[in-house]
Amino acid sequence: MPEIPLEFIKNNIMLIAVAFVSGAMLLWPYIRRTTGGPWVSTLVATQMINREDALVLDVREPTEFAGGHLLGAKNMPLASVEARAGELDKHKAKPVIVVCADGGRASKAALILREKGFANVVNLSGGFPAWQQAGLPVVK
Repeated sequence: MPEIPLEFIKNNIMLIAVAFVSGAMLLWPYIRRTTGGPWVSTLVATQMINREDALVLDVREPTEFAGGHLLGAKNMPLASVEARAGELDKHKAKPVIVVCADGGRASKAALILREKGFANVVNLSGGFPAWQQAGLPVVK
């Protein structure tokens, strides 16, 4: 009887691999969102900026930032966040919205800021492209 499952696996290894990879791809966004802390939509980010005077911290490289950024955003590349976090101390009481191109850098920067004592740090879901796609104002 144990020969049948092994035979099935041997004959369908590609199908099993595709099923495994598909499942992993479905879980990846959930895993990614839970590791970087809270994520907010462009609508919530806009409300935070307008109602709570949130600081927008763009952690993309200066060349990316120069190509377009959120109105009033402060540029601080991810590589310098650890060293330059002190520049943001006056904003510790305010919410901080961290923005990058896809969320990877923003989640790392958010973790660093939380370690430095910033209590209300969130990531912009979808990053700068989501902001543009929503038709919200961009400065170039």
